[in-house]
Amino acid sequence: METTNKGFMAKFQELLEKYVVPVATKISQQKHLASVRDGLTVLVPVTIIGGFAILLAQPPINATMQPTNFFFSFLCMWRDWAAANAGTLLTPYYLTIGAISIYVVLGVSYQLCKTYKMDAISNVISALLVFLCISGVPQAFASGETSVTAIPLTNLGASGMFTAIVIALAVIEINHLFIKKNLVIKLPSSVPPNVAAPFNVLIPGIFNLIFFMVLNILCTSAFGTGIPGLIYAAFQPLISATGSLPSILLINVLMTTFWFFGIHGGNMVGIVTTPLTTLGLTLNAEAYAAGKELPSIFAGAVNSVYGGWISYFAVVIVVIVFCKSSQAKSIGKIASVPAFFNINEPLIFGLPTVLNPFTLITFLICNNLNFAIVYFLMDSGFLGKFFVTLPFTVPGPLQAWLASMDPKSILVWLALLILDIIIALPFIKAYDKQLLANEEVKSAD
Repeated sequence: METTNKGFMAKFQELLEKYVVPVATKISQQKHLASVRDGLTVLVPVTIIGGFAILLAQPPINATMQPTNFFFSFLCMWRDWAAANAGTLLTPYYLTIGAISIYVVLGVSYQLCKTYKMDAISNVISALLVFLCISGVPQAFASGETSVTAIPLTNLGASGMFTAIVIALAVIEINHLFIKKNLVIKLPSSVPPNVAAPFNVLIPGIFNLIFFMVLNILCTSAFGTGIPGLIYAAFQPLISATGSLPSILLINVLMTTFWFFGIHGGNMVGIVTTPLTTLGLTLNAEAYAAGKELPSIFAGAVNSVYGGWISYFAVVIVVIVFCKSSQAKSIGKIASVPAFFNINEPLIFGLPTVLNPFTLITFLICNNLNFAIVYFLMDSGFLGKFFVTLPFTVPGPLQAWLASMDPKSILVWLALLILDIIIALPFIKAYDKQLLANEEVKSAD
């Protein structure tokens, strides 16, 4: 039976290495997709600042709460202070999450410029200008008896993210084509590069501006909505499908499988998931700021917080408490502190979990079961959804609470940890038994 199992695992591994891994690797290295992934990753500080601005301005405190004790008095003072200064406190939110698409243009276009080794500043400004000209069209608003001209944030927030991605990629590609075909203004070599670079982008920049503005006018005339509306409508089925439970479970299976081969699962699936989780987080933040129900379950780091961060920590606990082999116990001690702060590489490469069928089965069961439970709890309204971004090293239970401002998140996180420990125990004990046998053979030799 053992030979059959090994033969099956070897064939399974060979099949994945031959067909799945090469395709996935090529996809993860594709320059446009990688630029989107890396460009959105640099937005984390922006979303952190915006999320905390919302919390300051709109604390999760019941309007009927009375200052009956010291703690409640503090919360009531916070609530009243926030209400009196809401306009000022919400300004960082409106300029970060409220205008997230501006930062998306900057991040994605910058990453693609790096890939092509193009001058970043002038090309990024070119992409931003085009985006603002089709998405940030000024409008007149009545303010009392006067009229105020302002740029609405509608297409600069969450709904404009995919437009920002498309514009960033398209503008940089067109600029790169113009430079490649030498359709640029060439200044003498004696001119410093920092002076010459903006002139290289002038001709493609004018072309991009005219092309996209004319296209936007044509789209509005033909379809009743401009480029931003059409792009958002085109991506809506993908957003809906990827946010469903089966899609998220499939993502978890793929991520766990990549880690099984020592490939960074987060980077591989992040090409697809990062834009969607960022969009979900932004939509939730906008809904929270407006006092509405949060729409997105698949938002921010929810899949990591309730998935891998729990299951890896559960395995560490099982290794420390129940394993007897010297290899497992030593790795458990080394990996315990990093795992508490969601750094799992010591366990992944030390235990190892790479090419380890025992941990593969453990993580496949735990990660998917965890998220299925959380999905139904959030969908039912029992558990709060994520609308705040935090540094990934914030411990799991604290992250779950602060990202959703729902105290029940801590209890759910701990309950899932206990569940994962129970699930992991037989598999890790079986692996430990194998390690003990190997150690006995080595000591006998």
